[in-house]
Amino acid sequence: MLDALKEIGFGRALRYLVGVVQCSLLRSGLLLPPFRVWLLRLFGARIGSQSVLHACSFVNVYRTGFRGLRMGHHCFVGEECMFDLASEIHCGDHVTFAERVLVLTHINVGYRDHPLQVHLPAKHSPVRIGCGAFIGANATILAGITIGEQAVIAAGAVVTEDVAAHTVVGGVPAKVLRVIGM
Repeated sequence: MLDALKEIGFGRALRYLVGVVQCSLLRSGLLLPPFRVWLLRLFGARIGSQSVLHACSFVNVYRTGFRGLRMGHHCFVGEECMFDLASEIHCGDHVTFAERVLVLTHINVGYRDHPLQVHLPAKHSPVRIGCGAFIGANATILAGITIGEQAVIAAGAVVTEDVAAHTVVGGVPAKVLRVIGM
């Protein structure tokens, strides 16, 4: 534990503890969506009007804080979604996340002395999701991905590359299944 504190520093450790308390409040299944949105805004997130966030979780809040979360108007987040705020997540208007969607903004195999750091150095990159996109249940979106307007991510897909607007992708890794009308 002391090695971890040395590596991240006291300030980051304190931000981590504050984030743990904030996330505990937000995870409550008893907290109704309007109050969850209100709390997120209070913590610094920018969430548009008429957006609904069911019980979801956040990790790495100590990195960007909730300021790293930006959702447009009329967005919907289903139960048990998880958002990694190591970098920013930006969503346009009318974005829908079905249940258990995972949005990652970083990769890190461990502390600086982990033997895999040489081969897989830590990196973080924002995720951007265009207006009207739909993300199916259990989909995973990796760091640095941009999803175009009105794109559809099929349930269970793992998105490893950018997705063009008006495109349906699915599979592991996600591949184009078809283009939808524009």
